[in-house]
Amino acid sequence: MKRSKYIDHTLLKADSTKEQIIKLCAEAKEYDFASVCVNPCWISTAKKELEGSDVKVCVVIGFPLGMMTTEAKVFEARDAVEKGAEEVDMVINIGMLKDGEDSYVENEIRQIKQAVGNHILKVIIETCLLNDDEKVRACIAAKNAGADFVKTSTGFSTGGATPEDVALMRKTVGETMGVKAAGGVRTPEDFDRMIAAGATRIGTSSGIKLAGGKLEK
Repeated sequence: MKRSKYIDHTLLKADSTKEQIIKLCAEAKEYDFASVCVNPCWISTAKKELEGSDVKVCVVIGFPLGMMTTEAKVFEARDAVEKGAEEVDMVINIGMLKDGEDSYVENEIRQIKQAVGNHILKVIIETCLLNDDEKVRACIAAKNAGADFVKTSTGFSTGGATPEDVALMRKTVGETMGVKAAGGVRTPEDFDRMIAAGATRIGTSSGIKLAGGKLEK
């Protein structure tokens, strides 16, 4: 797979404008990225701008804290795919995981996966807030619930992706699920380290810079 197809070209800032989203989509088409990752209010804009390309529309759900009710997240996810989102990146309820409520976390992910159906669901576990045991448990919950990917970070908390976390997540979920590294992946060297650790997708606002590096085999 060529380097650009690992990349979710991302703009999630609260002050992002329509003009910036249109530019993001134009860049994604030019560089042939896997997707653009945007907030749900920009689905229709992104869908229109990406028409005729194979760049997907990815949206975030329960973002960035993950502390909404399950019902609210399920509604948000269903609404997103009905409006044209093709991939959904959801944030788990981190506090519930820390309280040992793994069944709550797993059930929430399962309900959201049911809501999005055949569309890809990526589960953001926010690794910077978890110890290794919690990271493993979050990955197991996502796998048991039928999610397609686990993802390191929102990029809005205290830290982003590390190769060590990516490797732990890959070891936990095995080879059947995707692992997305997001947050702080800004250089071609960062990119290469994440792929070597087991990432199959990279979420970044530095996609153009990353796409200029050497191709991965």
